[in-house]
Amino acid sequence: MSVSRILPLPRANIATQAPPLPVVASLGALYLIWGSHYLATAIALENYPPFMLTAARLLVAIMILALSLRLRSAPMPTAREAACAIGIGALMFAGVGAITLGQGLGVASGLTALAVGSVPIWATLISLAFGCRPCAVEGLGLVVGISGLVILNLEGGLQSQPLGAAVVLAGSLMWAFGTVTGNRLSLPRGLSGILFQMCGGFLALALISWARGEGLPADPTALATLGLAYLAIVSTLLAFSAYTRLVRHVRPSLATSYACVNPVIAVLLGAALLAEPIAGSGILATVVIFTGVVLVMLGKGR
Repeated sequence: MSVSRILPLPRANIATQAPPLPVVASLGALYLIWGSHYLATAIALENYPPFMLTAARLLVAIMILALSLRLRSAPMPTAREAACAIGIGALMFAGVGAITLGQGLGVASGLTALAVGSVPIWATLISLAFGCRPCAVEGLGLVVGISGLVILNLEGGLQSQPLGAAVVLAGSLMWAFGTVTGNRLSLPRGLSGILFQMCGGFLALALISWARGEGLPADPTALATLGLAYLAIVSTLLAFSAYTRLVRHVRPSLATSYACVNPVIAVLLGAALLAEPIAGSGILATVVIFTGVVLVMLGKGR
């Protein structure tokens, strides 16, 4: 999962639309880069252990973000804001590590992306516990999306890897719960908030990696290392820049439309480059989950 897919960013006060070409370019970058994220993860997992892999991605992003904020002389958050951000980041990125672990346990990259793509549905369900009632369109999206998840769990790839599937779904729930909870806490604004969440995530992932006895591979392949570099630089930093541009200039429903498109791209790339089979139930689940997420996002955009 990409680092910034659900990190809370300040909502933009959109006075004017950005020029069409930069918007199209930014959307294309998000769709292709974050859609290929799971393919790169599958390649990197050939040599790098899951929690160390995720922690390494965050470490690169942390160093660059910290340098950027230092050069801007950005104000520091309060101790309470920093503590909240670190705690939420630890929860969410532990979920990212769990998703990566599940993929390492044999769940295909396309199926992993489909499960993670349902996060908006989980987040809406969790919001019910906080008294947020969905509108009719969101409610319809929930029903459709949950139906897609049921179909996805009938997919042979998930049935053959029950432990991996359970870990992926658990990580997705942690991701969604952290998102909903984070939106109700006092977090630092802008890049400083993202930086402190990443720091919390890195600490949690490094601790879990140490507890699991993970270590650096003795002789990693060039391809696996290239996958790690892609995740750290392209999937995290370049795509994040495109996302922040969209957040500033377009409607939230358009900026977050990657949640609908990325799983489809991931399924196609997994089938084309990793020879991951796509069963009929997998195709049906893709269509149904895609429809459910679109409906939920349309309902939230109203």
